[in-house]
Amino acid sequence: MRIGIPVETRPGETRVAATPETVKKLAGKHQLIVQSGAGMAASIPDDAYAAAGATIAGAAEAYGSDIVLKVRAPDAGERAQMKAGTVLIGMLNPFDNDNIAAMATAGLSAFALEAVPRITRAQSMDVLSSQANIAGYKAVMVAANTYQRFMPMLMTAAGTVKAARVLIMGVGVAGLQAIATAKRLGAVIEASDVRPPVKEQVESLGAKFIDVPFLTDEEKEIAQGTGGYARPMPADWMRRQAELVHERAKQADIVITTALIPGRKAPVLISEDTVRAMKPGSVIVDLAVEQGGNCPLSELGRTVVKHGVHIVGEPNLACHVAADASALYARNVLDFLKLILDKEDKLVIDREDEIIKATLVAHGGDALRK
Repeated sequence: MRIGIPVETRPGETRVAATPETVKKLAGKHQLIVQSGAGMAASIPDDAYAAAGATIAGAAEAYGSDIVLKVRAPDAGERAQMKAGTVLIGMLNPFDNDNIAAMATAGLSAFALEAVPRITRAQSMDVLSSQANIAGYKAVMVAANTYQRFMPMLMTAAGTVKAARVLIMGVGVAGLQAIATAKRLGAVIEASDVRPPVKEQVESLGAKFIDVPFLTDEEKEIAQGTGGYARPMPADWMRRQAELVHERAKQADIVITTALIPGRKAPVLISEDTVRAMKPGSVIVDLAVEQGGNCPLSELGRTVVKHGVHIVGEPNLACHVAADASALYARNVLDFLKLILDKEDKLVIDREDEIIKATLVAHGGDALRK
């Protein structure tokens, strides 16, 4: 089986879909074609791939493989280089119907790894978790760099410096890692989420959970989420949460928002009125900026100052930790490959398999809607 790893062409994308570690594990039974320069942005030279058993070639050879491993969805030019029947694996955005239709028209069998179900058997393939973990870490580092004061409390001969107060909005994988990282830096942390079960996790990491009481059974049921993700909450609960968040954000020095709902615009958590009420020099890092943002003042790809508050709208923070992000992503991809290659290392797409069924978005010329 020929497996190709092309250069990612999306602006700002520094990750690569395979590393020398994963190439070495595949090279004994398959021919690995790595496009020259594919790993350079992740600090992986061509020589490292060659030493692991890969062939270094051009884009045509990588895209002409039987299986193509990518980080992001291909554009029209990339799709044109793949032959019908090619198996494409990557973060393909299962909610982008136009691109899925285009991949189906091109005859690709496309697997969107973001759609991997959150079940025990699929944990090692969960790209959203592996990359969100990195984004949560980097969000705190970016916030600390932007914030014009210390994070920890310091007692010096010149006086005592208070610890920074950090508010984390949305306590999924990214939020939990943000809490842990901010704690290591000595901050005082509060966190909020619609899902009551995360309270224990928040407190175990040393943060205080901001609890918005549920007044109805409907609110309690919705708050449980679906598949590990939050669901849109009723308007009255959102209003109560906004009031409480407004008060906590006024006291915060750093706010990190991570709330996303799959396939929908990100919920607004920090309103302009709240930003206006925040302390001058405070920082917001909006991890949901690519999905519309948790703050309406966030600007995609920019750090702006609004009402004296620094608002970081940097998308795809995992790209700023490209070496480790690629290493984790490549292991996710490797484990997914094991699912579609049988004991003789022949391609088998079992559409009855729960993971295959969830991730397969195009096959046999058909776009498979989710």
